[in-house]
Amino acid sequence: MARRRQIFEGKAKVLFEGPEPGTLVQYFKDDATAFDNRKTGVITGKGVLNNRISEYLMTKLGDIGVPTHFVRRLNMREQLVREVEIIPVEVVVRNVVAGSLAKRFGMSEGTALPRSIVEYYYKSDELNDPMITEEHITAFGWATPQDLDEIMSMSLRVNDFLSGLFLGVGIRLVDFKLEFGRLWDNDQMRIVLADEISPDNCRLWDMQTDEKLDKDRFRRDMGGVGEAYQEVARRLGILPESGPRDLQGPAVMQ
Repeated sequence: MARRRQIFEGKAKVLFEGPEPGTLVQYFKDDATAFDNRKTGVITGKGVLNNRISEYLMTKLGDIGVPTHFVRRLNMREQLVREVEIIPVEVVVRNVVAGSLAKRFGMSEGTALPRSIVEYYYKSDELNDPMITEEHITAFGWATPQDLDEIMSMSLRVNDFLSGLFLGVGIRLVDFKLEFGRLWDNDQMRIVLADEISPDNCRLWDMQTDEKLDKDRFRRDMGGVGEAYQEVARRLGILPESGPRDLQGPAVMQ
């Protein structure tokens, strides 16, 4: 098994040094977390499914001209990505009332919003990812007004495309989280979509029954988490023929 230098380990993924300068290997774990890591667990096969789902969605977005860090999938649990400078802002796009939005405003889950709402959160586990405004982002130097314009434009474009894609397979895209990074090419910089897009960071409901097909099943102890992720992959036509199977990560170089 290849020995690679570990760059970073997050809650759901591990980043390793890539085979070429400016690249990283993104490894998808089966670990599941919720409520700022206060709830943890393991969902067998989740990493395999999220790798495949994220590959599929990132590729589709790349096909319509949305720049991403994704290069290609390497195996069942790993993909090659471009190394980017992550902007410490999580962008949440909401189409339907759910989760924290329902709690904050005392609204019923499932209520359709009159238009999509975009929210920003500071990417900090230690601070529980507090909600922030554009004023915070620009004042603290996390992104420029021009960066934010580009991020907002890309986020709404991603929402339009993914909403239609999921609608075509009978799934409602309730809300989702995006992360962006700065990709440097010599002295040129551009903003690209980074991280992943999967049932880990999207709320996905069946159009007919409102059955949850995402990580809310883990958050709320509903059971059937792996089966829900498999159902999303199945509808997208990308479930591995043999089903999710375990694959060990690369040995870590100390």
